[in-house]
Amino acid sequence: MKAKNKTLDRIDLKILRCLQENARISYVDLAAEVGLSTTPCLERVKRLERAEVIRGYQAMLDPCALRADLLVFVEISLETQTPAVFDEFRRAVEQLPQIQECHLVSGQFDYILKCRIPEMSAYRQLLGDVVLTLPGVKESKSYVVMEEVKETCSLHLPEIADLEEK
Repeated sequence: MKAKNKTLDRIDLKILRCLQENARISYVDLAAEVGLSTTPCLERVKRLERAEVIRGYQAMLDPCALRADLLVFVEISLETQTPAVFDEFRRAVEQLPQIQECHLVSGQFDYILKCRIPEMSAYRQLLGDVVLTLPGVKESKSYVVMEEVKETCSLHLPEIADLEEK
């Protein structure tokens, strides 16, 4: 968030909760939900967008309907941990649409990838032909998801009292 100096208040949090539940809600309905008239509500949303508290809006798609049924998490260890290797690896990963997420982590390995692909044969090809040939990759360890128990993009929003304490 660029302008984090402005504290979020109770109404901002209500707006964020409503938009997380339904980003397509009209400004008229959003305003009614949070107890404002439309113009001040719209101004608050625009302020939250400018401050990058709201980073964007997107549709949640059904992976199975789009032949991306298989979800795999992959641990990646790099040969060396230098800024140049990290940068080269990051740039290469950003070009791969099958990789939904990539996180630099602490622990036994360097990165964890979240991949969505149609089936196991597509994953074997992605792993062998792409992931293991990424810059600096030494080894990988895969976890095939058998059941998705919970998946959400929503953030847990604190209560206003929790924000005021900090």
